[in-house]
Order: sequence, then structure tokens, then C-alpha cells
Amino acid sequence: MDRYSHRERLEAIFRGERPDRFAASFWRHFFHREHYAEGTAGAMLDFQKRFDWDFMKINPRADYHVEDWGLKQEWSHDEFKKHVKSNFPVTSLDSWRDIEPLSPTSPVLAEHLKAVSLIRKSSSRELPILMTVFTPLAIAGRLVEDDGLLADHIRNHPDRVLPAIEAITQTFEVFVTELRNAGADGIFLATTQWASSNLITWEEYEKFGVPFDLRLMAAADSDAINLVHVCSSNNYLKQIVAKNYPGRMYNWDSDDPTNSPLDKALEFISDAALVGGADRHGWLLHASPDEIRYKMAELKERYDPSRVIIGPGCSVAPEVPMENLRAIRENL
Repeated sequence: MDRYSHRERLEAIFRGERPDRFAASFWRHFFHREHYAEGTAGAMLDFQKRFDWDFMKINPRADYHVEDWGLKQEWSHDEFKKHVKSNFPVTSLDSWRDIEPLSPTSPVLAEHLKAVSLIRKSSSRELPILMTVFTPLAIAGRLVEDDGLLADHIRNHPDRVLPAIEAITQTFEVFVTELRNAGADGIFLATTQWASSNLITWEEYEKFGVPFDLRLMAAADSDAINLVHVCSSNNYLKQIVAKNYPGRMYNWDSDDPTNSPLDKALEFISDAALVGGADRHGWLLHASPDEIRYKMAELKERYDPSRVIIGPGCSVAPEVPMENLRAIRENL
């Protein structure tokens, strides 16, 4: 029997104390259910009921951030296939002028506030709930069909891009505040592919990313349980940590050879928990449950439960066998 509740376990970890067992959380898309608030909420609640993770990372459809600016999607009704996007709001340099602040009562933003409220009302207060919010630059990246267009505009026309990022930031500052009012304990702040040398330099991210990221985190308030997720290969994890983002947890693809592995990151992340350890493209997807048990024993031998929370480097594929997730949960 667990001696701590989920919230007590996380709070012990945040204080640097050894919990009663390793904490863990995993998250994934349910493409066939995420078209509307009740579907998103139901999918998240069913997944949590099945595995009883230590915090819930709400995994909404990824482009909810930009639908109210005009992005269209043809909904997938297949659990294993993504939605098909069209009508990207930014197709040229002049399109950035059309990106103005939105109200949280805009239809799609309001839909996701409703989903958070439904989840909170159906969950124990002892379950911390984090809502996925992309960084303002990552949201700008969702407005274009080709990442190269935004990268080019950042380098050659920053005066056109920055007002749009400001409008996005204003929109999501208010939205993050409303997420807390709806019952979220904090945000899962995701950089997507933009905090990476694959697309832009660190100096560019310092200008177009960092100050706006920090504003969203501030909007969550000082008591928030925020997780900073630094996506992609060749990421800027170490630089972001040095900027003192107020995250209680950090998460990234530590199994990618271009990124910091967990043990190395422990050397420069001293005041936050690390979420990771499960190789989502490797053994998590392809191993048998018996092999998963062996992998869990290795992780528990290698890491300190007061520093590391077991999780994936990013959303796990829908194809990951539920039996493998069950083997993780049963061997914490």
C-alpha cells in the first residue's frame, strides 16, 4: 500500500525528500476522442483510472492553441492517426499582422477550459493536474505550415514577428490564469521544436522565446506545479535551466544522443525534479512486459526517487502496449 497520496509524494520530491516509492506519469494522444471537451476529458480520466499516475498531464489536440486564429482540422476517428490540418493562418510576411489577442471565451480556448474543469470535478484533489500549453514561439510555429517560413521571418523580419508573438503571449497569459481557475495545478510548458539548434540559434531563442515563456509561467502564479518540457534533438535544455524558469519539473528526450542524458542533467538541474528514464522509441515500445520489469529495476537502482520521476521523453505513441505501461506502474 502507498503511504503517500499523489500530491504528498510530489511535494516530498519537490522538497528534496525521499518519497515512499518512485513517482511516475505517462501521457499520450487519443486522436479519436479529442475533438470536443467531453471526449478529451473522458480520455484523460479513463487513462488515469487505468494507471493511477502521480500527476495527470492533459494531452489535448496539439493545435488547439491556434484554431481560434483560423487553423482548420479534419478530425481523425482513428486512435492511431493524427488530424489533417489546413488553412494555416500565416502564409506570408503580411499574415503576421492578422494575429491579434484572443479572449479565453473564444470557442476552442473555452472548449479546453471546459475540459480542464470537467477533469478537475471528476478527480480527487490529491491528483495534481497539468494542462499542456505551448510556448508563444511554439504557438507561432503552429500558425505556419513550414517551420522554415517562421525561421526565415525571425532572421530577416523580426519587426513583423515580434508583435504577433506579443499578441499570442497576451492571449495565453490570460488563458493560463483561467486554467488555474478551472482547476489546473499548473502547466506543462512545451517548447516543441523551437528550443533547438535545429531551427534557430540560442541568441534567437533568447529574444523570441525566453521572455515570453517566462510571462506564461508567471501567469500560472507562484504556487503552480509547472513542468518545463524542452522538445526536440539538439535542444537548449542547459541554457533554459540557466534562465531560471520556475519549473518544479523538467522533461526532455534524454535518450536522444544529441541531448543531455538524465545523469548528466542531474549535475546542472539542482532545484527541480527530472521526469524521464523511459525510452519511448526503444524498450517502452518494443520490449515485453517481463523486459520492462528488468528495465524498471535498472532505473530504480540507478536513480534517486527524490530527484527522478519515471516518465517518457515526450508523448508516448498510441502503439505502446498497455501491458508495458502496466508493468511500469506495477514496478515503481
